[in-house]
Amino acid sequence: MAAGSLTDFGVPPVAGATSGLTATQDWRAIFAAFSHIVLVANSDEVRIDELQDAFPESALFVFFNKVYKVLDRPFTGNALLISRGGPRGANIVYRREVGEVVKFFPKDRFLGIMNLRIHADEKLNTAADYENNPTGHLDLVGFCGDFYPEDKLPTSGFAMALWLSDLGLPGSIVLAGFSARRSAKWKVVSVHDWTFEQVFLRLFAQLGKISVHGGVARNSYAALAKRFPDIPSSEISLAIADVLSERLGNANAEIDKLISLTNFIRAFDDFARRLKPKMFKRR
Repeated sequence: MAAGSLTDFGVPPVAGATSGLTATQDWRAIFAAFSHIVLVANSDEVRIDELQDAFPESALFVFFNKVYKVLDRPFTGNALLISRGGPRGANIVYRREVGEVVKFFPKDRFLGIMNLRIHADEKLNTAADYENNPTGHLDLVGFCGDFYPEDKLPTSGFAMALWLSDLGLPGSIVLAGFSARRSAKWKVVSVHDWTFEQVFLRLFAQLGKISVHGGVARNSYAALAKRFPDIPSSEISLAIADVLSERLGNANAEIDKLISLTNFIRAFDDFARRLKPKMFKRR
């Protein structure tokens, strides 16, 4: 474990400190007691032991929803769980997975649950819904409305990174595993604009508002300007856009072929989903 302790940084919130919280200033007081706020994405790239060893005891690790996908045993650090609301409430509530999720957080270091709402159609849950685990609420409806693509919804991690930055916390805000990469284990659902978020977060990191665990990969395209100093950057940008447009067009053509070839499989999948009980259907 990296050097440092909670007492080195400030008075730590007690276990269960999220209970009943709704006001921004109260949430700020919770986060301000920690030297690092580490947002842990549900990603193949997260290695919990390595991640925890990289930060001092004064760090708070923030997890999202179904943590059993990134944790395989109880987490020993300071932890907070963010549970996003949906039209039917939080998925770990209506899927009856609350107990399965919170068992990974020993009560002596677990601040509790933040039930988060970002869109007007999303429903908040009560502490009773969360099996009386300490629960607070944060309503961020409209928070990203002035800049986020209108036909998409921000991810919970993206919204939290920006909201925490706006609080002006004394500690550092660190993103871990925020790659937006699709894998056999993780979906990249289309309701979110992953490309927009990745661009925004990289620019945010360049401004020093947040940091990325492991750093941001070197931008090879930026190096082109140094390799071709006599060519205006606008011309380089147009060349990049032209190549990307051509490759995207080719990819779309191949995707159309795959869609045609998988019509039968998708029809069977749709039929099977209709047979599921309503409580097991995804949003």
